Amino acid sequence: MKSFPLLLTLLSSAGLAADGPDIPTLDLSGEVSRQVVIAAGTAETYQGHPTTVLMPDGTTIYCVWCINHGGAAGPMARSTDGGRTWARIDDRMPPGFSTHQNCPSIYRLVDTGGKERLWVFSAALGNRGGPGMPRILSEDGGKTWQELPPLGFPCVMTFSSIVRLKDGRHLGLYHKGPDGKDKAPLEVLQTISPDGGLTWSEPSVVAAVSGKNPCEPFVFRSAGSQELCCLMRENTHQGRSLMMFSQDEGVSWSTPRDTSWGLSGDRHAGVQLPDGRWVIAFRDQAPGSKTKGHFVAWVGTYDDIRNAKPGQYRIKLLHSNAGGDCGYPGMELLPDGTIVATTYIKYRPGPEKHSVVSTRFRVQETDPLVKP
Repeated sequence: MKSFPLLLTLLSSAGLAADGPDIPTLDLSGEVSRQVVIAAGTAETYQGHPTTVLMPDGTTIYCVWCINHGGAAGPMARSTDGGRTWARIDDRMPPGFSTHQNCPSIYRLVDTGGKERLWVFSAALGNRGGPGMPRILSEDGGKTWQELPPLGFPCVMTFSSIVRLKDGRHLGLYHKGPDGKDKAPLEVLQTISPDGGLTWSEPSVVAAVSGKNPCEPFVFRSAGSQELCCLMRENTHQGRSLMMFSQDEGVSWSTPRDTSWGLSGDRHAGVQLPDGRWVIAFRDQAPGSKTKGHFVAWVGTYDDIRNAKPGQYRIKLLHSNAGGDCGYPGMELLPDGTIVATTYIKYRPGPEKHSVVSTRFRVQETDPLVKP
């Protein structure tokens, strides 16, 4: 980047915060030049809970979100330049999509025959009634969309993450409370699709912890691809987040245990770097953190994650002017190493409600500031 030397000067002058047990924190939240507003909130309109998906061309990104906190789906935007500019494509959506509710999540799934499908799953239909997990589908790269029957899985929120298994099937994880309600005790469930998202197995509970509320699971593979790791929000917020592991492609999972302090947060999502490290974003919930409630990213190795080590450093990505209520990120790694991190956040003080905002950064910029 042409501004690289200047960027280093600006960050160095800001200094590093010793923001928790043995892990420094950088602050990029004031660098407006990094930030792109995808959907601006107004005094009347709250833009909430986005997710994103990067297409194989490495430049096209789709973003989907809802209106109001956990409210109605309907909006979608597309970027063809790696997230620098966006165009709304709401008019491509099937009419029923606007009746879907609560945190729509977008995924690109490729079945065992090589067929690509884009999916948007939501939690419920209008007024949170009817069968759970309504969905829409595109089989032509996002040009046209159709609505399919709901999966019928009661849930608080639809799939927080989906991972491809070694045999080409897909494993999806989500959470719910009793009778599908958003109340304690919360538990995490999994289901498997053999056909690229068209059909799913009967869900089964994989994480239930006495006295805690695991939710919003983020599942991903280890650097060696032999193990699945799942990070989970812990909704009592009385300690750290939770994690569990599977060495048999989700057939069984280890007993959930605490993450490191620096990974304590809500709604984790991440990307793996070419050198094997992970960059994971979330709403900070680490006890006593100076950036608690803001949109942050953690940088470290898989070994750091698995063994609850501090990691290398954290980055404050965006400042929440609501004192919290942000996260639910989309995280995309572009071919040039740029990470595009997208969230909903009260972007500025004043009467305007939450906006959908992305910020851009590269670890090639941030690494030199924390290495001895």
